[in-house]
Amino acid sequence: MKLWAKILLAIVLGAVTGFILGPTASILKPIGTLFINLLNMLIVPLVFSSMILGITSTPDPKKLGRIGGITLLLYGVTTLIAIALGIGIASYIELGKNLHFAQASVLQVKELPSMAELILSLVPKNPIAAFAEGNILQIIVFSTLFGTALNFIGQKAKPLVDCFDALASCMFRLTSMVMAISPIGVFALMAWACGSFGLELLLPVLKFLLCYYAASLIFMGVVFCSILFFMAKLSPLPFFKGMLEAIGTAASTCSSSATLPATIQCSIEKLGISKGLANFVLPLGCSLNMNGSALFQAMSTIFLAQAYGIELHLQHMILLSATIILATLGTASIPGAGLIMLSIVFSSVGIPLEGIAILASIDRLRDMATTTLNITGDAVCAVYVAKREGELDEAIYYSQSKRSKVAVIKT
Repeated sequence: MKLWAKILLAIVLGAVTGFILGPTASILKPIGTLFINLLNMLIVPLVFSSMILGITSTPDPKKLGRIGGITLLLYGVTTLIAIALGIGIASYIELGKNLHFAQASVLQVKELPSMAELILSLVPKNPIAAFAEGNILQIIVFSTLFGTALNFIGQKAKPLVDCFDALASCMFRLTSMVMAISPIGVFALMAWACGSFGLELLLPVLKFLLCYYAASLIFMGVVFCSILFFMAKLSPLPFFKGMLEAIGTAASTCSSSATLPATIQCSIEKLGISKGLANFVLPLGCSLNMNGSALFQAMSTIFLAQAYGIELHLQHMILLSATIILATLGTASIPGAGLIMLSIVFSSVGIPLEGIAILASIDRLRDMATTTLNITGDAVCAVYVAKREGELDEAIYYSQSKRSKVAVIKT
């Protein structure tokens, strides 16, 4: 049985086991925590080595700037589409209209950082501290500058570049070793989650959860498939089949960072993206491209505004969109971080913060879809950029489909 099939089977069996055992399933949590710790162990050295390798493998500064610019533009556009879709669906269905929540005490909220503070926070005062804290954005900035400096040095930097190449190869091999035991960790995580957060807690907000799942599928089916089919001129089916292992990891860990090793591995080995481009584009997406988070924050804001009887006008929607973009940039790629950032988003348009507790009951199941959408969006953008730059091996890409003999879509 292939690894992706084992992971999907582990998700189903874990959910069934959790609902049967109930709170007793918490005895399995340490196994799941161990699996997440193993994945987190890979993140910092993998991001550092892969980013440097990605930059040094593209010594042409014009090409590197072009790839970075296109990637960031695509990340920004898809995030805006996610916000618009979330607002549109939640407003049309009127998810919270009949709930009539009463406002209780308001929690204290951290103020949204200014643009200057946000930019300053990207540059590490101490790179070692950034590594120790696992600050991915600061590590990416330092890696980018370090890799660029190596390119300027030229031939003298070759021994150091070879070291990073060896380190990246070692991390990929270690990733394969960890992924080999992933079904066990996935089973334990799903059993614990479903046993701890049973259906009785989900019923009051089940409609919201189902609508969010539907919106995620719509976004994936329309936006992602359109990018692949119309822009990259590729069939979407091999993409989703090639990403199944990463998707299964994302759904179980609810962490884009923890899923990054699997995302990079699937992108290179199953989708045919060049090693250098995948190592550069995907770590960026892990921190900057949060389609699932943006969709959730937009839908939850409209949902609770209706539940509390708060009317939002056009200026609120503009402010909401800007706040969500800044909030997603500051969202850590770890389980539950979305709820923390909701306090900033809610306060921007006057939503009572106790509404966060209402959404917390479904957070684990919601986060499964959010993380899946986040990492899938990263890979879709990487495929498009790779195809555009001639860094995509279409023989590998189409080998994931039973229809691999079908000719590539002609431009």
